[in-house]
Amino acid sequence: MTETSFVFDTPSPRVVFGAGAIERVESELERLGCRRALVLCTPPQRPLAEQIVSLLGGCAVGLCTRAVMHVPIDAVRAAIDDARRLGADCAVAVGGGSTTGLGKAIALESEIPILAIPTTYAGSEMTPIYGITEDGVKKTGKDPRVLPRTVIYDPMLTLGLPVGISVTSGINAIAHAAEGLYARDANPVMSLMAEEGIRALARALPRIVSNPLDVVARADALYGAWLCGHVLGNVGMSLHHKLCHTLGGSFNLPHAETHTVVLPHAIAYNAASAPLAMRRIARALGSEEAARGLFELARVNGAPTSLRELGMAEAQLDRAADLAIANPYWNPRPVERQAVRELLQRAFDGVVPTDR
Repeated sequence: MTETSFVFDTPSPRVVFGAGAIERVESELERLGCRRALVLCTPPQRPLAEQIVSLLGGCAVGLCTRAVMHVPIDAVRAAIDDARRLGADCAVAVGGGSTTGLGKAIALESEIPILAIPTTYAGSEMTPIYGITEDGVKKTGKDPRVLPRTVIYDPMLTLGLPVGISVTSGINAIAHAAEGLYARDANPVMSLMAEEGIRALARALPRIVSNPLDVVARADALYGAWLCGHVLGNVGMSLHHKLCHTLGGSFNLPHAETHTVVLPHAIAYNAASAPLAMRRIARALGSEEAARGLFELARVNGAPTSLRELGMAEAQLDRAADLAIANPYWNPRPVERQAVRELLQRAFDGVVPTDR
């Protein structure tokens, strides 16, 4: 029996998981009481979206390829117009975070339900968090209306995900779980999910690098991403996510790669203040240390390990530190400017971090 006091209040989408699960898309929509689906995707994922349209048959009323990164307001308005013009009673979002984000924006405005079909390890499909970019500023919020009603996870749809993106997307997912383990509003169930999510991804990623067509490894990775995304949607994030939002939003660094580089150093920063979380992360990785284990997971599997590799200039580190300590997220260790600046320097140089 745990001695921890906690509140457990966790809305969750229905999950349909397994190779070939995509064949159930029409019956899952019928279960929601929907008969007129607008299918959403990015332009490059049109062939997959057309496959979904075919599976839906008469339940599909249109295909919208307007999804793009950061969910610009113009794309949202155009997609909402499409949904209204076609009389859509639901949206089917096929792809990664950009497509899920467009579906969420439509749901926020029109309140039609979303069925999500993820093809990456982003985790957005498990959260009630949305973001819309207007006038160059991305505004985020949290609303239960944007949480997908059903998520179909089919590992067969991830077989074509490039190895490099698979690794960084997977470590990005691990970041959600790692910070969830020391969140202020953590609870025992989310912590179990977090540790298992890290374990599944750490087990899967080296096998995907060895054989990208390993369906069992792909299923393990998608399972881990589901768990990590569920953690992200239900407990707060800390310094690591604040740093990555700063580096991505203000310096235009790539999302998953930035998470991959920063995570080991953010974990090292918090190590002494969250020892139980560190033990659980290390155990899930099969490593003696959490921070070093995360760094090695990236390095051994060919992912970037320094901000320098991502194109950041060393002269930008001071400004990044200033931005990161402005309106900081809650963190188990106090967020101090000099210490954050040193963290960023180590991430820039790609030095091996340590929990000690």
